[in-house]
Amino acid sequence: MILSQLSIAPVGVGVSLSKYVKIVLDVLQENNIKFETNDMATVIETKDLDTLFDVVKKAHVAVLDMGAKRVITELKIDDRRDKDIRLGTKVKSLQ
Repeated sequence: MILSQLSIAPVGVGVSLSKYVKIVLDVLQENNIKFETNDMATVIETKDLDTLFDVVKKAHVAVLDMGAKRVITELKIDDRRDKDIRLGTKVKSLQ
């Protein structure tokens, strides 16, 4: 499994970004992606890089399709191959 952190931010659309965050979460749900959203980003669990890049592209384009003229997408990837990692694995290891 691959864990990643995704942040997609339109530029020049005002202060509140909640409607853009909502469309990104809708894209993740429509594509059956496991995720957890926090105050700063969304953590995503995917089976492989192709799935990750495909859904990130769809989410990025969805924000553009809402009328944003500029979008900054940040993606951080944890591709660990020596053991199975899933959402919550890292937090559980702290307990």
